[in-house]
Amino acid sequence: MSTNFPLLPLAFLLCILGLCSSPASAKPAAKIGKGYRLISLEETPDGALLGLLQVNQKNNVYGPDIPYLQLFVKHETNDRLRVRITDAQKQRWEVPYDLLPREGPPPLSKPAIPVGRTPRDPITTSDYSGSAFTVSYTANPFSFKVKRSSTGETLFDTGSGLSDPYSSLVFKDQYLELSTRLPLDASLYGLGENTQPHGIKLYPNDPYTLYTTDVSAINLNMDLYGAHPVYMDLRAGKAHGVLLLNSNGMDVVYRGNSLTYKVIGGVLDFYFFAGTSPLTVVDQYTQLIGRPAPMPYWSFGFHQCRWGYHNLSVVEDVVANYQKAKIPLDVIWNDDDHMDGHKDFTLNPVNYPRPKLLAFLDRIHSIGMKYIVIIDPGIGINSSYGVYQRGLANDVFIKYEGEPYIAQVWPGAVNFPDFLNPRTVKWWGDEIRRFHELVPVDGLWIDMNEASNFCTGKCTIPKGKQCPSGTGPGWICCLDCKNITSTRWDDPPYKINASGMQVPIGFKTIATSALHYNGVPEYDAHSLYGFSQAIATHKGLQGLQGKRPFILSRSTFVGSGKYAAHWTGDNKGTWEDLKYSISTVLNFGIFGVPMVGSDICGFYPAPTEELCNRWIEVGAFYPFSRDHANFYSPRQELYQWESVAESARNALGLRYKLLPYLYTLSYEAHTTGAPIARPVFFSFPEFPESYGLSTQFLLGSSVMISPVLEQGKTEVTALFAPGSWYSLFDMTQVVKSKGGTYVTLDAPLHVVNVHVYESTILPMQQGGMLSKEARMTPFTLVITFPAGATYGEAKGKLFLDDDELPEMSLDNGRSSYVEFSAMANKGKVKVWSEVQQGDFAMKNGWIVHRLTVLGLGGMGTSDLQIDGVNADGVEVNVSEQRVLEKEVDLGETKSVMVDISGLKLPVGKNFAVSWKMGV
Repeated sequence: MSTNFPLLPLAFLLCILGLCSSPASAKPAAKIGKGYRLISLEETPDGALLGLLQVNQKNNVYGPDIPYLQLFVKHETNDRLRVRITDAQKQRWEVPYDLLPREGPPPLSKPAIPVGRTPRDPITTSDYSGSAFTVSYTANPFSFKVKRSSTGETLFDTGSGLSDPYSSLVFKDQYLELSTRLPLDASLYGLGENTQPHGIKLYPNDPYTLYTTDVSAINLNMDLYGAHPVYMDLRAGKAHGVLLLNSNGMDVVYRGNSLTYKVIGGVLDFYFFAGTSPLTVVDQYTQLIGRPAPMPYWSFGFHQCRWGYHNLSVVEDVVANYQKAKIPLDVIWNDDDHMDGHKDFTLNPVNYPRPKLLAFLDRIHSIGMKYIVIIDPGIGINSSYGVYQRGLANDVFIKYEGEPYIAQVWPGAVNFPDFLNPRTVKWWGDEIRRFHELVPVDGLWIDMNEASNFCTGKCTIPKGKQCPSGTGPGWICCLDCKNITSTRWDDPPYKINASGMQVPIGFKTIATSALHYNGVPEYDAHSLYGFSQAIATHKGLQGLQGKRPFILSRSTFVGSGKYAAHWTGDNKGTWEDLKYSISTVLNFGIFGVPMVGSDICGFYPAPTEELCNRWIEVGAFYPFSRDHANFYSPRQELYQWESVAESARNALGLRYKLLPYLYTLSYEAHTTGAPIARPVFFSFPEFPESYGLSTQFLLGSSVMISPVLEQGKTEVTALFAPGSWYSLFDMTQVVKSKGGTYVTLDAPLHVVNVHVYESTILPMQQGGMLSKEARMTPFTLVITFPAGATYGEAKGKLFLDDDELPEMSLDNGRSSYVEFSAMANKGKVKVWSEVQQGDFAMKNGWIVHRLTVLGLGGMGTSDLQIDGVNADGVEVNVSEQRVLEKEVDLGETKSVMVDISGLKLPVGKNFAVSWKMGV
């Protein structure tokens, strides 16, 4: 659900009111100051550097300069460097250490401030070396470089000579600025959340504003629901990452050869990640911010939602129609239709009577389906509403002038819980428990948590007037609200490019002078709201029935992936939005939020039938796959058109066969941070043609999706990195790419091209209508060797567990992990497995019944002889084995597809299968 305020009419209204102005990036550039000089530097007992900076020349542009700064530099690990700059004399706001656990900084102590005239350059350029990075300093004006120790290449350079005129360090109370030089037209990725029309690479001169905002994702180059001040830099096959850990609003200006941060508060706390592969950068990044949350197996099934399922019978019909159409469905969702007057943790007694809802849940739970509902942060102000009364009694709400801050969202007048307050976290968890006892939901969807407010400023409830509950988009605020411009929090001296037009930062959100726990202003904590709510929600769900939580959050921040999945918000049912969705999904993998997807077919308005066909062919391969539509849009469940139903059966049919692969990728994400959906360059960093590729993507390292993204097209031109790629819909079809090439593929309406790369062992099952039934079917191992080669190796992995356990690990006695290997050499082929903790797989009876081997070359298609089949060294009966062989013509060479079925190999035991082929 959304407030659904499209920004273009809103922009027009704001300009009429005199609240809009030209973007900051369009203003004439002017150098603000002459920077700082380094006047002392010492090494701490743990090997860090601690320095003191003094401002060179004060000015009052955007406020007075802070005279003295503390510099802290430390190699925190072998591959992570921290450079932190803050006020030397006064504690400043930064992301709370209990919210995002990390190594603490040195305590502030009164620095030895020099008296009288100080030397101009007491410290010369020097180096501070670690295994991955070397940092060098220039004293006056102070600047630093971060270089890769192994090559000496400069990765981050704040020195003079930048073409960007904002080149000096500026540090004021409400304005911080720092620039770095970059190679011309570098390959940069990240700095979100925004909808990037040019694809996944950052584009010079596009605005990158980071400030969590309820602005529809249909708006391009604009601050959206999340704030992730991190980027990845890929140069000649080697990647590194840079995070500025700061929750204040900021503009990041990328000019093609430089990057400038303009931040309205907090500290400059930089973390550098050495890489050198893209995967390693994300591994190092999530090691700091938190590994992605384990996801239940069923969450990788297909989900259906709509804002506007007015009563329970509609929901029941949706489930029945999916079953009738034979389209897989694992999870049915409710937007706020189930609520009583839009109030959290309630049920509408007429449209969703509890006895009938419980009976429905019993039915779907018995077959393995799940049910998820929405909750918004705004708690309705209502004397008969227990959730509100208990919140009031526990003093859990954000304050304004000593009283709970009043806003307006769907229930009418609301207060916002303060999730930085430990009492709030406890109260929120108790409300989750109470609601779960009322309705045994299987997960929670936290929305509107930027936080979104239908009003702006200081609000009061008019005497004698009760705000009605909202009925849809465009509902006018009924509170008495006044803009606040009298405090420095509400009207900072520097205006970030909020909502693409520098609206006041308190526009349609919590007043930025409102106060959180311990007097923290919303100004500082704003972008942490959704993150802190996700943590509180995770804690509340974690204690229920000992099950693994599933949370979907709209607003995110650095570290949100440790607690929640994400969808990309309010998109449009257009071909452009279909294309944009790929870049946004891929960006969130880089941000450490791998469980991500977009509303399939678009949130609003009505998609065309052709578009919905093509969207499910993409959305079936989002990590989080959900159809969701707006209250006023026509119904768009996948069975509404027979053609879309056919495309859904094809695409989701393959997804459900790939569930064991997806779930294994989820385990890798949880243990290493690896994205589930990845840009192609993640697997081919030495292939520069892939650096800007935003119309194709990978699942894991080796399954590539090449969808149709344009109206009327029945073929797609796809880029294939060097090597052999086999179609998963027709395994006799192979693309053999020499050096990397574009290939035009047939793609009629119901076809999406999905290929698996050479040297892969892909675990697949037989699929089904539900993940619960699909995961108990026999396994097929698809083994790919280079096409036409007489020698090759292949690898694959499989993780299996009791997917509702809170933890995802190999040490709980209820999981198994298998590594598969294969080798072909001059007619001899061997496939084998090595198992860790095999008891769980044995208990569940999983077997490998089929091997499909692709790419064997130079071998005859007859005289195949199986040498042996064994499990844990014990020979397995081969009487039921069937062998099929087929030649694949590659022009110059021939390749063989070998299919061996009827094996019955226990997944929980080490097995080996070997055979010889005619040469």
